[in-house]
Amino acid sequence: METKEAFERLFNNEMSDEEARGFLIDLYERGETGEEIAAAAAVMREHSVKLPLPESLRERAIDVVGTGGDKSGSFNISTTVSLLLASLGCVVAKHGNRSITSNSGSADVLEVLGIHLDLSVENQVKMLEETGFCFIFAMNHHPAMKHIMPIRKSISHRTIFNILGPLTNPAGARKYLLGVFDPSYVRRMAEALVALDAKRAFVVSSHDGMDEISLATTTAFAYVEDGHISEGEIDPRTHGFKLAPKEAILGGDATLNAEITKDIFYGIEMGPKRDIVLLNAAYALFADGSVRDIKEGIERAADAIDSGRASAHLEKMVEVSAQLAADNQ
Repeated sequence: METKEAFERLFNNEMSDEEARGFLIDLYERGETGEEIAAAAAVMREHSVKLPLPESLRERAIDVVGTGGDKSGSFNISTTVSLLLASLGCVVAKHGNRSITSNSGSADVLEVLGIHLDLSVENQVKMLEETGFCFIFAMNHHPAMKHIMPIRKSISHRTIFNILGPLTNPAGARKYLLGVFDPSYVRRMAEALVALDAKRAFVVSSHDGMDEISLATTTAFAYVEDGHISEGEIDPRTHGFKLAPKEAILGGDATLNAEITKDIFYGIEMGPKRDIVLLNAAYALFADGSVRDIKEGIERAADAIDSGRASAHLEKMVEVSAQLAADNQ
């Protein structure tokens, strides 16, 4: 309770900068517990500009999201997986931002792909209803962060805010494929998701430091379902994939990363970049409840690409977002 009250004061701008700095540094040095992460996320959710989804849509919503901070230099894997899931009939409420720790954040690559992000809250809901995908621009939905950001930036190391973002989806998504930059946070984030009433979720962190399921090595996971947590390791070879070095999935700026996404969707890229999308998409589809097992998830994700469904749906998302952006004016 104390943690929640402290975060209420922080979000209500009732702490001095010095007190806020001390509070965040103390949390970091002790190591945030799952309970503390959940309390902070609950307060941040309360202070967000929420997406007014019909309950039937909210129940179906999933987010594919990472904490960032892994400095892997990969292309935008989570964003590519999100778009692929939308082509398979999932309801993807993608919470994200511009680049902070990478060359290309989810907002940056989506813009280059042609998806308009400057939508009103009502039009974000319409986008989700019409295409199964919407982008929830974090900076527009968390106004309280304006006074917290300078405090956060004055601290030389990471703070709890480096891991809170994925847990504070303004659409109230209850299903997740959530990546964290450090395996020691997998269990804690899973505990936070249980406390936040997540329906189903995979929390993943690879042993080569990625906030995704890696092709280069094994990945630690915690699976959350109906209040229970199970843990284990994901080896891509058990799913029929060849190991590939991290260099094989490197990206660059938003323009290059958008090209990689399109090359995967249009069947031009058939190597490790496609494989890592299929692997992550399969686990996201399982968390969504759309498939019985990971094998079926891989097959469905591959079919969406090979049949042209993924590329056609990407074109539809670009078109619908342009119409909705024009309606904004």
